[in-house]
Amino acid sequence: MTLPVPALELVADLTVELDPIRAMGQGRAGARRIIPIVGGKVTGPKLQGRILNVGADWQTVFADGLAELDTRYAMETEDGATIEIINYGYRHGPEEVIAAIARGEDVDPDSYYMRTHARLETGDPRYDWVNRTLFVGVGAREKQSVILKLYALM
Repeated sequence: MTLPVPALELVADLTVELDPIRAMGQGRAGARRIIPIVGGKVTGPKLQGRILNVGADWQTVFADGLAELDTRYAMETEDGATIEIINYGYRHGPEEVIAAIARGEDVDPDSYYMRTHARLETGDPRYDWVNRTLFVGVGAREKQSVILKLYALM
């Protein structure tokens, strides 16, 4: 038996706007912080719309600099559907690169690793396909936003 090789299909580019980081202090596993998600846009071949002002990224930053990303937010499509996005991933890289990101500097996304896997859900039958598809993403952190390319795993 030969199993198919998975392929990636671009679904959308997301620009996720952020409010300032709310530091929670040291937790059981590392430094905890909440980054509110306050808006943004979605453009692409499969999804278009806007990021709603709901949700946050609940991060844990470990002693070695690894940031565990744990987000839950929502988008509204151009035709009025609401789609929940749950996105989990990792960001890490050389210490000086991560420090530059923390200072809000522009950093080449190739100089660090920011990858996610996402689950989307909606009750709108026009977008039922998102309920049955796995997604992966590649991202970059900017001063007040995250840029994410979201792909369907085919």
